[in-house]
Amino acid sequence: MQVNIDLSTTNPKQEAFFKARTRYVGYGGARGGGKSWALRKKITLLSLLYAGIKILLLRRTYPELRENHINTLLVDLKDIAKYKESEKVFTFLNGSTIKLGYCASEKDVLQYQGNEYDIICLDEATQFTEYQYQTLTACLRGANDFPKRMYLTCNPGGVGHEWVKRLFISKRYKQPERPDDYTFIAATVFDNKILMEKDPGYVDMLNNLSDGLREAWRDGNWDMLAGQYFNEFDRAVHVIKPFTIPQHWKQYRTIDYGLDCLACLWIAIDESGNYYVYREYAESDKVISDGAKDIVELTGGEDVLYTTAPDDIWARSQETAKSKADIFRESGLPLVKANRNREAGWLAVKELLKVSNGESRLKIFDTCTNLIECLPALQVDSRRPTDCMTEPHEITHLPDALRYFVLQYVRPSKPEKKKESIAEQCKRQAFNNNNKRRRGLY
Repeated sequence: MQVNIDLSTTNPKQEAFFKARTRYVGYGGARGGGKSWALRKKITLLSLLYAGIKILLLRRTYPELRENHINTLLVDLKDIAKYKESEKVFTFLNGSTIKLGYCASEKDVLQYQGNEYDIICLDEATQFTEYQYQTLTACLRGANDFPKRMYLTCNPGGVGHEWVKRLFISKRYKQPERPDDYTFIAATVFDNKILMEKDPGYVDMLNNLSDGLREAWRDGNWDMLAGQYFNEFDRAVHVIKPFTIPQHWKQYRTIDYGLDCLACLWIAIDESGNYYVYREYAESDKVISDGAKDIVELTGGEDVLYTTAPDDIWARSQETAKSKADIFRESGLPLVKANRNREAGWLAVKELLKVSNGESRLKIFDTCTNLIECLPALQVDSRRPTDCMTEPHEITHLPDALRYFVLQYVRPSKPEKKKESIAEQCKRQAFNNNNKRRRGLY
């Protein structure tokens, strides 16, 4: 069967994307660069070229998947592939398949664990968390001769802004990442001649965006994103290697609880009033008693002064007359009410993150990977510039727990008392006795 794929409108950036051969290929950087069209054409060509190849195409939500890909592919592949709605799979006559999926929540990615795909596509990759991306890379395998590649289309902004920028823009690689495995093809609306001709007003819309957002969405500038709330955050300053917390430092816990996640942070205060986040816990689908047990076990024998929680946890159930705080207390985790003022809380976090002479008052152990990813990913609420957006909701729990704690008044830890030698103890006792004799006390 002869198949004709119309590539007559391909622009140079899309052509470079078609020809890219590295294991990880990023494409885009700005809005209107023709990313989705290029991605659909690429996986169609691969499906026809390699009989039996397995391809996975993902968007963050199902409505986005349906509107951006399923509806269009139903037309494009009408005569060359059959679509099975229940499985959301296009099957070609040569046995190649394109499976379409979505990861609306963090745990949705687990449905792909154990599966093997030759090609994985993350459309709008900055809407995916680094955990989701890393989980999916483990699925990029197969005992065959097909190419193994991951294609990521992206714009600045979103929960995945930092990890996408690190890999494809800043090129700050960690072990075992290899620089030669990554290619980034930067494209803007000005590369998309078809869109420029059909909808010239789209450029005017981009030009009218606010400072920062305009440079990010129109020009693909990853450093001018106006929506980042904590622009003070610098991993080189705020993320440190773990160390043993001195026993004389004051230690606290702070939690945020919802049906979708129980989040907890352990925080220590040094003699100068600096904050050290040294442990984190974030689990979904946890009943209070089980979550409280986990937190108590993780704390071990540490001398935690108290645990803060938002005051709505004390609201009583009409059915049982019990509050969530009651259940936490009965499960071995008594709580202290915290102030939930969002504006004051976020501004207090910003104060702690403020960098002066290369230092800040807030340090986070590099083992607290979720907080490190979530904190810089929070975006400014466009309707309330002093507040953060509450979406995507899954990245807000640990930052919220931090916000509750920083509004508590806590004193710096007292310096550790130096242990006296026996000779020093005797000298001090003799001095005290002499003073008493002079004062006629004995």
